[in-house]
Amino acid sequence: MTQIIKKDGKTIIKTGERINTMNAAQFERDIESVLEKDIDLEFDCSELIYMASSGLRVMQSTMRTVMTKLGGKIKMTHVKPNIYKVLVMTGFTRHLQIEQE
Repeated sequence: MTQIIKKDGKTIIKTGERINTMNAAQFERDIESVLEKDIDLEFDCSELIYMASSGLRVMQSTMRTVMTKLGGKIKMTHVKPNIYKVLVMTGFTRHLQIEQE
């Protein structure tokens, strides 16, 4: 379940354990609620153990909106090694600031 936390002027999005075909659409809707207001986002991936291609698509769409259209920043924190490996293979590490767990 996605949590959105406002802390010290920053928006932190806690991803939950899984982003897959069952919940990716809801995850995207949850994120859309902050995209119009906030352009400095941190995705706290401390609970994330699985991300399907549908989750990667949501991240790519969010990157396009925040970084390209709005000129903002996205950071992923507490990324587990198995998720980081997928992000490297798909090229996300070239475009995002990612802090591993």
